[in-house]
Amino acid sequence: MKTLYEATTEAVGGRKGHVKSENSPIDFSLSVPKSMGGDGGNGANPEQLFGAAYGACFGGAIQAIAQQQGLDIDEESLSVTAIIGFCKDEDGFCLEATLDCYIPGVDLETGEDLVEKAHEICPFSKATRDNITVTLNLLLDE
Repeated sequence: MKTLYEATTEAVGGRKGHVKSENSPIDFSLSVPKSMGGDGGNGANPEQLFGAAYGACFGGAIQAIAQQQGLDIDEESLSVTAIIGFCKDEDGFCLEATLDCYIPGVDLETGEDLVEKAHEICPFSKATRDNITVTLNLLLDE
């Protein structure tokens, strides 16, 4: 394995703290949602950050598969909405993810193929495989 890039981000103070990346594009406070016993403040939470990262990475994986297959997709309109659930089970806490994928202009078969293959190569999908429930949805044009 060859490392192509490393990112360093520090989190201080847990879920009610602050996060900052080494070159500061990420530099903000965290808040705990009211549904989890927090104040519901204006800060982000780890599930939002994970969802943003997973959605962006999964979208990039769709683009990579489309390029490999010689498909011309509208990359600017491609979207992945990540819904991240924070759950409690018999072992403690866990996460679940739903990825709603919109790939404009593709038919059902092509879209499903792109999403399934993206799920195989996406580093976030690999990291979560067999660890959390991930539901993949393809949203089609009406």
